[in-house]
Amino acid sequence: MSTTPATARPLSADAIDQLRRTMPGRAVLPGDEGYDASRVVWNAMIDHRPAVIVEPSSTDDVVAAVAFAREQGLPVAIRGGGHNAAGLAVCDDGLVVDLRRMRGVEVDHEARTARAQGGATWADFDAATQAHGLATTGGAISMTGIAGLTLGGGLGNLMRSYGLSCDNLLSAQMVTAAGQVVTASGDENAELFWGLRGGGGNFGVVTAFTYRLHPVSEVLGGMLMFPIDRAPDLLRVYREVTRSAPDALTTFFVMLSTPDGTPVCAVLVCYNGPIEEGERAIKPVRDFGPPIAGGVGPMPYLALQSMLDEGFPSGMHVYWRSHFLTGLDEQAGDVLIDHFGRVTSPLSAVLIEHLGGAVARVNRNATAFDHREADFNLAMIGRWADPADADRHIAWTRGLSDAMLGHARGVYVNYLGVAEGADRVRSAYGDEKFARLVALKDRYDPTNLFRFNQNIPPSA
Repeated sequence: MSTTPATARPLSADAIDQLRRTMPGRAVLPGDEGYDASRVVWNAMIDHRPAVIVEPSSTDDVVAAVAFAREQGLPVAIRGGGHNAAGLAVCDDGLVVDLRRMRGVEVDHEARTARAQGGATWADFDAATQAHGLATTGGAISMTGIAGLTLGGGLGNLMRSYGLSCDNLLSAQMVTAAGQVVTASGDENAELFWGLRGGGGNFGVVTAFTYRLHPVSEVLGGMLMFPIDRAPDLLRVYREVTRSAPDALTTFFVMLSTPDGTPVCAVLVCYNGPIEEGERAIKPVRDFGPPIAGGVGPMPYLALQSMLDEGFPSGMHVYWRSHFLTGLDEQAGDVLIDHFGRVTSPLSAVLIEHLGGAVARVNRNATAFDHREADFNLAMIGRWADPADADRHIAWTRGLSDAMLGHARGVYVNYLGVAEGADRVRSAYGDEKFARLVALKDRYDPTNLFRFNQNIPPSA
């Protein structure tokens, strides 16, 4: 499965003149220098051609861009980091609001808060906050945008310590489909604030986020790799570690291939606390035996946050599927290990993320993000370089996803991939929460102007 390139619908000369008069930020049109580079996103499967890409430098620019889209009848896609697995940051024949010129991060050290513009990545955010020895839960790939991750929930290395990214969100500034600038927080537009914490980019363009920060500097972190034939035993050890893990410990189990194509299994570690306590927490993994590669030790949190960047670069074709899991018993593990034994691409990977801790202690109804009682999240990541190879790699990923349905309990909205349907979006929330989100959509975007997302359609 691959997207088919289209010819973008041209705008009239009068419309282009209007746009450039009303929005000081840059507008990029088909045929302009930089147009093709501007429409590229992380997932190379995506090859969309917008009618116009606008690059605002202020909230006022965003207001003007949304007004233009509404007047011209152009649907709107929103680009933060452009890292979404489904490639939803760009569209055919619509207007893309590209926030990459709005990446500022301001830290209030005394209040332990940070205000970040909507185009910031976690690399931007972590660099600014770590200058003060502070952090909040953010994506494990530093090029990921703060906006998409937070609006969908926000899993990361600090989640068992401090909750999801959305749990640390204090307020958000948003431009609605009607062009109004609204603030959402616990005290102001509280229902919208509920929906922004897990409901994705359905309600408008969020131009600024304010987060709660926590003292974080050095962590016990890294990755230990073992031969793939030891995966069943390592997974048993992983179950043991996660069963009694303190909140300070977040771990991932992964099956992937080394750069030379050798399949391996591995445990990724982040212990956010005293190093000696972290060593006690991961002792079963240390005792498993010497790794064939990798290492775990004291390291700056900033280094941990970019550790996986090289392994998941832009430019690969990606077909991503995911499930929250009902558990990680031996039967589920056997399915994963057996299927990975038939992996079709050395770039593909299987990732299990341990949740619980502070994630599970937030009341399920406090945010739109759901499935807080799930102990594990599973990501099945098909990746390849040659588009001609798409069918067999997609088939492998789909096959594993289908084989794991008996162990599934809904899905993480940020991990929904290319061409997943409305039922899958609903499964991220359940019927009751989905109905609340539809009501918010009716209020803030009744015409579905913002439809290039994991869409919650309005009722009309």
